[in-house]
Amino acid sequence: MSRGGLRADLIAGVTVALVLVPQSMAYAQLAGLPVVYGLYASFVPVIVASLWGSSSQLHTGPVAMLSLMSAAALIPFANPGGADFIELSIMLALMVGILRLALGVFRLGAIVNLLSSPVIVGFTNAAALIIGLSQLSKIIGVPFPRTDSYLVDLWRVVEQVPQLHFETLMFAIGAWVLIAGLRRVSPVLPGILLAVVVATVVSALMDYEDKISVSMDQVHDAKTSEAIRAFDATHRRIGDLITDIADRNRRADDLELQGGLQRIEQAAELRATVAVLEHELRRLKGENTNRRVLLHAMKLEGGVSRDDNKSFFYAPDEMPEGLIPDGKVWRFNDFSDNQVVLSAGGAVVGVIPEGLPEFNAPTLQWGLFFALLPAALVMALIGFMEATSISKAIATSTGERVNTNKELVGQGLANIAGSFFGSYTVSGSFSRSAVAARSGAKTGLFAIISALAVVLVLLFFTSYLYHLPQAVLAVIVMMAVFGLIRLAPLVHAWKVDRVGAVIGGATFIATLLMAPSIANGILFGVALTVLHYLIRTMKPRAEIVSRKADGTLGGIRAHNLQPISEHYVPVRFDGSLNFINVAYFEDMILEAHREFPLARVILVVGSGINEIDASGEEKIREVARRLREVGVELMFSSLKHQDLQVFERSGLVDELGRGSYFADKQSALEALSARYDGSARNSLGSGNRESINYGA
Repeated sequence: MSRGGLRADLIAGVTVALVLVPQSMAYAQLAGLPVVYGLYASFVPVIVASLWGSSSQLHTGPVAMLSLMSAAALIPFANPGGADFIELSIMLALMVGILRLALGVFRLGAIVNLLSSPVIVGFTNAAALIIGLSQLSKIIGVPFPRTDSYLVDLWRVVEQVPQLHFETLMFAIGAWVLIAGLRRVSPVLPGILLAVVVATVVSALMDYEDKISVSMDQVHDAKTSEAIRAFDATHRRIGDLITDIADRNRRADDLELQGGLQRIEQAAELRATVAVLEHELRRLKGENTNRRVLLHAMKLEGGVSRDDNKSFFYAPDEMPEGLIPDGKVWRFNDFSDNQVVLSAGGAVVGVIPEGLPEFNAPTLQWGLFFALLPAALVMALIGFMEATSISKAIATSTGERVNTNKELVGQGLANIAGSFFGSYTVSGSFSRSAVAARSGAKTGLFAIISALAVVLVLLFFTSYLYHLPQAVLAVIVMMAVFGLIRLAPLVHAWKVDRVGAVIGGATFIATLLMAPSIANGILFGVALTVLHYLIRTMKPRAEIVSRKADGTLGGIRAHNLQPISEHYVPVRFDGSLNFINVAYFEDMILEAHREFPLARVILVVGSGINEIDASGEEKIREVARRLREVGVELMFSSLKHQDLQVFERSGLVDELGRGSYFADKQSALEALSARYDGSARNSLGSGNRESINYGA
């Protein structure tokens, strides 16, 4: 590498790192994880992807879409931020990595073609809205309920707007103004990093967090105390249930592996018990979600005792005389070990563990493997599609050739290797790759440099991020994902393919309705796309044709044409003739015979038939035999060479007669006109053509 190239990669790597550090922390929270796991995901996976991937300017790491999908896939099985949730996030990264690696090794990158453009656009728009609006609770400083319906949860957040925390909202607005302003005034400056630094300093100086830990006997409001104790009891029961479910699933797995009828029956009993416990778990989670929202709405006023300087908390306007009011409004934050955490401020990032992630094999919970597999497959495809589309977009300006299968291998290895170092699912990032391209990155070295910058943060700077307001991270996420919303492609799709555009719109609506399980939204879109394709394949364009004024052929019904002759009927069939549409082919031929009972020949214009399988050949033979019984011949024109070979090998050429095949439709119509009309007046054009010449 030249000295200039090394310098360009160094500058690009440092520039990307300035975006990567705050972005990775924000996306980790979106994934339901402590922020340090975003930094872990920005270390090993970045290096591995840069060494094994195809694009030299693609930056791999945490991305908004997969962060949300990871959280949505795991919330039914564990509490966000808990130890089980972290283990499952890492396990899911391993599953996604293995799937991507397998797709790359077996060169199955084309499977992404199942995701049509309108489906991708519909899903991306819905996911961007879901991701962005899910940060609203952090912007205004209220709890975000987590139930089985995202739209209901979002409405619960909107209902809490009167309880918003003013300072939190100001931090969010200030961060947005700073980032957006610098993008407009001086795009070279790292607006995201500056917003993080300024917000962290201001937060520390004003004691923005303002939390206090007190015993239960210091809370002198009966309603609040009762709700806190109920919350704690339910929370402990949820933890016990999660442990119990995991243990029963492991025992069931062991019994199934051992085999034998008795052990399989015991495993089935365990699975049945697990189903009951999971129902209770979902119910209790819903109860505590609602209880947390109610607790946040319960305001407390604090007063300090003159005797021992101890704080006590009462409902508004109920503080007794003898206490010095502290002038703050306190709300419930958490409860642990009989200690209530109250807050009069906003949420900050808090303690971030120092040091690099240790090498640990991912914990595999086999009982959840098949439950997570659909989400893992969708995440593997979405992440791959995202990475390859970014690579190809960059390649248009650099001229670099993108190998999609190699990129799959690189992305797969990045997730697999990262899972051994505490990383959750990663993929190619559009924003950071764009920054790298604008900064002049030449090789994958820039990504390694950005990863080394993360190493420095993990080793020396995590303590300085304690006071970073979570509202600022929420703004970073919102600004990143709202830029992904695009309406123009769906409008354009409506002009080209209205059914495809409708499927894209249906995918958008389904993704919103099915959230937080947004993977189901894109599966719904894929199912509609496949169904639409099957319907089109089952019923390809087929019509009786006649001559238009300009001499070309057109559909009788579509163009309101007169029949070309009462003695012969040309029928155009535009589609491969295979098992899925042979019945439709038969119906079309018999319909032509019913409409023109005097016709002696039905001519199939087969220029649109690209393939004929065994079912198609058999159906042609059967239809020809039925027509022959009533004195009608079945003839073909314009067949492709591969179709004629099928007819030749099967003996269908001799059965129908070699005079039943014409090289093109003009020759066929001239021959039939001369045969039945006594002239060639119905021909489509002039020139010397063979009248009947099989194989011409």
